[in-house]
Amino acid sequence: MTTLITGGTGKTGSRVAHRLTTLGRPVRAVSRHSEPRFDWHDATTWDAALDGCTAAYVCFQPDLGLPGADEIVGAFARRAVDLGCTRLVLLSGRGEEGARRSEAALVGAGPDWTILRSSFFFQNFTESFWAEELDTGSLTMVESTAPEPFVDVEDVADVAVAALLDPAHVGRVHELTGPRLIRFADIAAEIADASGRPVDFRELPAEEYAAALVAAGLEADDAAGLAALFDEVLDGRNAHLDPGVRDVLGRDPRDFAAFAADALVPTARG
Repeated sequence: MTTLITGGTGKTGSRVAHRLTTLGRPVRAVSRHSEPRFDWHDATTWDAALDGCTAAYVCFQPDLGLPGADEIVGAFARRAVDLGCTRLVLLSGRGEEGARRSEAALVGAGPDWTILRSSFFFQNFTESFWAEELDTGSLTMVESTAPEPFVDVEDVADVAVAALLDPAHVGRVHELTGPRLIRFADIAAEIADASGRPVDFRELPAEEYAAALVAAGLEADDAAGLAALFDEVLDGRNAHLDPGVRDVLGRDPRDFAAFAADALVPTARG
């Protein structure tokens, strides 16, 4: 009863794989560099990854809300069901119209599904995405006054494992947030306090933000898509807390202050 982990080296996938392995559950964690190789944009790689798997943690890259993701996710889900991988747990985003289309495409394939709608991760600031820029002492984001209920990836991974192992979660949508709403400017300030280093926070219009992403090395289409996505979901629609973590795990989600204190080592001053 092997569980397939797509994005097996990613922030959530690697943690889900580690937890399942620790529990003695057979796991196949795949990526574009694994054996077998798995590439969302190359359907010829899907069968080898799915072979012998009865469940899968589905994490689409670069984002489930980007144009065309629903077609790919739907095709993958149909192939998974055809090959006997009928238990699918999908990582999704909150408030994204594109992500809703991808969710519907997966559900429409007929698996035993669970959807995890997650807010932005704490670890985006330490492991990827904004981490490299923060190392230079700055943080750039799309213009927004709306706060976000950032969540710890460790909590998301715990929920994903529970969903994969307990059939009580079949057919359910879990909205996953942290315990408080935080603006990006406040995140920058809390990171500065925890690390002991100044962080210069700036906000840009969506088009300028996309250009900044391209300058940082992102493909132009992906940069434009992410900038538009951030501009969409940071309009206040997600500025509320949800009880998904507590509902599944029976405990409160971790706060960003506790995460920052553990993850960011203060720089000696003076």
